Amino acid sequence: MEQAPPDPERQLQPAPLEPLGHSDTGPEAAVREEAEGAREDGSGLGTMTENNFWLKKIEISVSEAEKRTGRNAMNMQETYTAYLIETRSVEHADGQSILTDSLWRRYSEFELLRNYLLVYYPHIVVPPLPEKRAEFVWHKLSADNMDPDFVERRRIGLENFLLRVASHPILCRDKIFYLFLTQEGNWKETVNETGFQLKADSRLKALNATFRVKNPDKRFIELKHYSDELQSVISHLLRVRARVADRLYGVYKVHGNYGRVFSEWSAIEKEMGDGLQSAGHHMDVYASSIDDILEDEEHYADQLKEYLFYAEALRAVCRKHELMQYDLEMAAQDLASKKQQCEELATGTVRTFSLKGMTTKLFGQETPEQREARIKVLEEQINEGEQQLKSKNLEGREFVKNAWADIERFKEQKNRDLKEALISYAIMQISMCKKGIQVWTNAKECFSKM
Repeated sequence: MEQAPPDPERQLQPAPLEPLGHSDTGPEAAVREEAEGAREDGSGLGTMTENNFWLKKIEISVSEAEKRTGRNAMNMQETYTAYLIETRSVEHADGQSILTDSLWRRYSEFELLRNYLLVYYPHIVVPPLPEKRAEFVWHKLSADNMDPDFVERRRIGLENFLLRVASHPILCRDKIFYLFLTQEGNWKETVNETGFQLKADSRLKALNATFRVKNPDKRFIELKHYSDELQSVISHLLRVRARVADRLYGVYKVHGNYGRVFSEWSAIEKEMGDGLQSAGHHMDVYASSIDDILEDEEHYADQLKEYLFYAEALRAVCRKHELMQYDLEMAAQDLASKKQQCEELATGTVRTFSLKGMTTKLFGQETPEQREARIKVLEEQINEGEQQLKSKNLEGREFVKNAWADIERFKEQKNRDLKEALISYAIMQISMCKKGIQVWTNAKECFSKM
């Protein structure tokens, strides 16, 4: 059903979301060609039917992390971590998976890729990168970004980032992303040649639009509030988890004292010695098990952190909409001002106080020829302004339509992922408690045999 043309004076209204198109994906040989045209086709959400298009073509993994030393842009020596990205074809003729590409990337190159995606796909909730430095850590966990355990968790997070992008129906087809996986040399130069830095919106401009936009879309306001609340809730949850981990670590390690005491006691008892020694052994095993338990917990904490960082990705979409809405309002205001000037010149009346009105009173009226020339210039500017306003309206409506389609996709993903993570965490806690019960059951049996 066709909608009436949008009123230039009103805010952007989202067009009704239409079902995504159902186009056939090409064979593996067409992967490169499809990636080449990604940015041109990437604005539409109906270009693919399968969210895991790339993942059906290739397997992507970040298999290793390696500590390296080199020179930075200031020619100063620095230590950094490089990550090995491997891609394997999954559609080889003989049914075997073969290595197609293998290259090393620094964390800063992952950042460059994501910054590029943010600029070229402002309507998309771009997947976040894992933290650069450890946050929400309990006291026994190192906050050093070169710590092997932290580097390993970040390796997993970077692999997850690539899989998120590869499974996105639009981002997966981007040429720069394809080259990130396959071209080690000159990749940075290729990214910089796109000029994405020049297209990036400044923070000051975005802040100005936030406070000066007159007719913000209520749905984007609610989305911004939701992202703030989501970030706050997950932050509190991670802090609580860190405090619990500290206390749990202490409780488990204290059980090691049981083991030491029972072992010492067994040395002075003849009849009860074996039972006490066995019970002490079970206590030692129980005390040492906390290290693996908390290491597993970090995996679930990292899953929560991903959605902590997703909150900022949601706000980035909201800021872009505010900028577009503000530009639309400024264009409408400028057009209305020019129309008023043209009407005043045509009728010879001045409705409001203006510098031009004061000049006319001081220096006299313009000649008819001068007035006609000014009216002609204003009419040309008005025609141009109307076209620009129409273009901004269409662009804004398309942005809202595509943004909300991707936000709905993100919500489904978020609900599915967090549900799975929380259930798995609960199962892990239940398993941990069962192991504790088993330890004390075994200790009870040892005591019974004394």
